[in-house]
Amino acid sequence: MQRLKINQDIKPLSEIRTGIASFIKQVRDTKRPLIITQHGKGVAVLIDANEFESMQEKIELLTDVQISLSQIENGQGIDHEDAVDKVLKRVQK
Repeated sequence: MQRLKINQDIKPLSEIRTGIASFIKQVRDTKRPLIITQHGKGVAVLIDANEFESMQEKIELLTDVQISLSQIENGQGIDHEDAVDKVLKRVQK
């Protein structure tokens, strides 16, 4: 995802209502999110669907890493050699 450009990527809801198609095209073309404001406060983000999927995958991966680190800290990990043995036994079946 591209970095947000403050002067181009923050729009009030009133502008979004009148020109949604052009803003969807802008998001798709620039790969930058569009911040939607209401009464001067950010209330929503318009983002390209592919960029959203990519973000979800990254979040899932980072969550898995965090869980793994927590498990290791709690003594739930296994030695490298034991892990290799388990994987090889599964592969050889």
